[in-house]
Parts: sequence; structure tokens; C-alpha cells
Amino acid sequence: MQALTAAMAKTGNASSLHTQGRSVRKDVEEARESIALASGARPNEIIFTGSGTEANNLAVKGFYWSAIAQDPQRNVIVIAAFEHHAILEPVEWLEKHEGAVVIYIPITPSGVVDLDALAQIIKDESGKIALISVMHSNNELGTVQPISEVVGLVGDIPVHVDAVQSFGKVGFNFEELGVTSATISAHKVGGPLGVAALILRRGLDITPILHGGGQERDIRSGTLNAPAIVAFAAAAQEMVAKRDENYKKVSALRALLKGKIAAAISDAQFNGDAPQMLPGILNVTFPGTESDSLLLLLDAEGICSSTGSACSAGVQRPSHVLMAIGLSEDLARSSLRFSLGLSNTEAEINEVGEKIAGVVARAQAALVRSS
Repeated sequence: MQALTAAMAKTGNASSLHTQGRSVRKDVEEARESIALASGARPNEIIFTGSGTEANNLAVKGFYWSAIAQDPQRNVIVIAAFEHHAILEPVEWLEKHEGAVVIYIPITPSGVVDLDALAQIIKDESGKIALISVMHSNNELGTVQPISEVVGLVGDIPVHVDAVQSFGKVGFNFEELGVTSATISAHKVGGPLGVAALILRRGLDITPILHGGGQERDIRSGTLNAPAIVAFAAAAQEMVAKRDENYKKVSALRALLKGKIAAAISDAQFNGDAPQMLPGILNVTFPGTESDSLLLLLDAEGICSSTGSACSAGVQRPSHVLMAIGLSEDLARSSLRFSLGLSNTEAEINEVGEKIAGVVARAQAALVRSS
């Protein structure tokens, strides 16, 4: 907040050549360097955008359009079946409007992309693939994906990762992963809403989706939101510096919550079991309930949860993520995601443990009455 308010006190456009503009540009470039350092990238690989959704659209459409411009046969896009809607929907748009062929990588019951299936897809579609996209960690399950193994399979095919949920919470190093591009966002590391970045490997150009002033390597035009960018950098620095400490604290809370729910609800099913998990996400199925009813009953008790991604709140359909790992539609509709962070306490977890059995019983009774 201090970084944001200090930056907002300045006037000037970072693209201007006058003194005020150069001062703002200096702040932006220092922020770019900080974010690059925090993400394992180089400063000239950071392209600022207005949101993670914009960055994902830029990657998906930009790589696709660049590929088919070079070779119309390269019209295949391969994505993990449980991608965030910020990947799914631009891909579906390209399929509907521009003839893209979309292939979905199956997900194992544990919540990890099936590498054998991906290897077969690459073999079958050799020379036709414009882009492969696999999120760094799933936002509903918390499962961290084997991105280095994915990169090892693909040869020279571009690989994009949506790392919005991961960055700052688990290890993420752009250079070491070897991916072509990645999306990170400020609000997930305690920064402001409305600013994010596409990390694009140096020397690569993709087709822009916005045209105008030519800012950001001529790939993303638009006046830069300098105060938000400065605050993004400050938040990213702090989050990455404390990542191990934060991971330990939040993981302990997650383990405590899982134990409390397991003790209270004997048939609760925990979704997602990868070698590495995000510390603050716990996805649970409560058979014989409806998640919307559970959510409202918990909210009445002062306990916040969600039925999936916040971006899909209010959408009356079962989670595509849970369906991708093999849950039935009924079980997918009986599942909740609990999100934990640094502000949560053991006392709050204990409160969930005390109230969850009663809430689930009421939700089960409500479903029986409505049947």
C-alpha cells in the first residue's frame, strides 16, 4: 500500500520524454527488474498487462496467430483439461471463430496432467501444434504440475503456463522451468487488482491482440499503470522473500483443517494429491449435499468457502476441474474449496471443525427434502 500511494503522488506518463515522464519510466523499469528477479526471468521478458486474463489471452491468441501465419497447418492447441477459464475460453473462441483444433490433456485422479497421454498427443500431432498450455498449479485442487517434465516432452513447441495461483506461494523460476511464456498477477501476491504480467522469452515476438502506442515491446500497447506496477513489484519482492516461511505456516493450517474435517465427516473426500501442493487450497467433497447449500450454511456461520474459482462464482454448473479428475456430476456438485492465507488462525480452523458436522447434516437434510 505504501508503494502504491507513493507512486500515485507522481504525475507523468511513462512513455513521455519530459522530466516527469522519465521519472515515472524509471520507477516502472526498476519495478520490471524487481519482478524479473522474483520470477527468475530477465527484465526484457516482463510484459505488463491489465490482468492475468489479458496476459493469458495474449499468449494463447498471440502464439496461435503467429503459428498459422507461418504455417496454416499448425492449427492445433493442446491444453490441460482443467485449465482456468482465462485459458479455456480464449481457446474455445479460437476453435469457434478461427478453426483451431483443440486437444485436451487428460488429468489423473490425483489432479496432475497425464504425461503419457501428452506424449502420445505430441506424437500424433507432430508438426501441427501451435501451442501447449498447462497451468503451473491448479487453482481448485492446489496440485502443482510437473512443468519441467512437460517441457522435456515437447521439443520446440511453445509452452505457456498460467502461474497466477503459484507465483509467490511455491517455487517458480521462469528460466529453470524452460517454458516459453508464463502469466503472473499482482493481486495473488498481495498487490493491487488490475495489473499482471506476461513473461515472454527474450527474442520471441507474438501477434498482439491490442494495437496502439507500441508499448511493451510492441506486443501490448496501452499506457502503463505505473503506480500499480510499482506496487506489484513491492508485493512480489516481499512475498517471494517470505515464501518459505509463509508456506510452512499456511501448510500447517491446511493440514489442521483437513484433519478437523476428516474427524467430523467420516465420508469426506479430499480432492487432489500431488507430490507438491499449494499450501492454502483444500478441496473437499461432502457426499449427499449440494455445494451451494453448503456454501450458504457455512457463510451463515461466518465461514467463507467457494464452489470453485472466484471467477466462476454464481455459474450453475459442476466444476470442470473435478469432472476432469473423474468425479461424477453429483459429487462435483457436492464439493467446496477452502482457501487459506496468512491472515487465518488456528482458532478459525478449530471453529470450522466444531461447526462442519452440523452444517453438512443440514445440507444433507435439505437435499433429501428437495428430492
